[in-house]
Amino acid sequence: MYKILLLLLMTTLLSAKIYDGVAITVEDEAITLYDIQKMMQETKLDAKKAADILIRQKLEDEEIQKRNISVTDDEVYKDIKQIAQRNHMNIAQLYDAVREANGLTSSEFKAKMREKLLKQKLYQAIAMGAMDEPSDDEILSYFTLHKQELEHPSAFKVTIYSSKNQEELQTKVHNPMFYSPSITSQEQTLEYERISPQLATLLSKTKVDSFTPVVPNGQGGFMSFYLNGVLKAKDVTAASMRPQIINAIMAKKREEILDEYFTRLRDNSDIKIIRLPE
Repeated sequence: MYKILLLLLMTTLLSAKIYDGVAITVEDEAITLYDIQKMMQETKLDAKKAADILIRQKLEDEEIQKRNISVTDDEVYKDIKQIAQRNHMNIAQLYDAVREANGLTSSEFKAKMREKLLKQKLYQAIAMGAMDEPSDDEILSYFTLHKQELEHPSAFKVTIYSSKNQEELQTKVHNPMFYSPSITSQEQTLEYERISPQLATLLSKTKVDSFTPVVPNGQGGFMSFYLNGVLKAKDVTAASMRPQIINAIMAKKREEILDEYFTRLRDNSDIKIIRLPE
């Protein structure tokens, strides 16, 4: 009798321990407390918002499976090659830059690119046929409301400081008079339309006569841009910005369609919230 009671108690405790780690189930797929805590750390969001992101991810994964969406190795390679070219790197240099910046191995980076492409195909499948190209009135209205955001410099005049020694380069950033033979410099004029969006954003946020943060250069070293000046672009018009405006409007419409779709899907799915991290 005591053995039976002890066995039942142990079984209950073991089940409780396993169940204890599950925070949410989405169609019987588990989201653990650890998953939510990790998402909270990555996004700096509270438990509820982090859980919402994970629920959405589970729903998207299930939709990908239901629709039999797949991505080939060639598609992943092509996407990575394009990213490398946009950043003026070869693929090996891109892998090095990703490892230095995010600590991801090439295999982990490929997995993330595959996941990104799967999501893109899913979003396209959901939104396809539900979006019409914006009218001239929509384009003009968007331009009027967002003209300031659409304006950007034509080029940045910079001095690029590079070194394999991150600490010495960081010292240079904090003390421009610091000299080290390991640090090289090169003056360039970077045209806005010819640099990556990430670099354009970085330079746009940098004050003239100051350094950008130190970033990997994709060649096993590091670099920082000293912004000497900004060349202003000509006044923009709705006609000159038409392609960018159309892309922005279509992107907004797509997000609205996707949000509505997954909100409806969530309402109709079997989702159980057991508990959230405190």
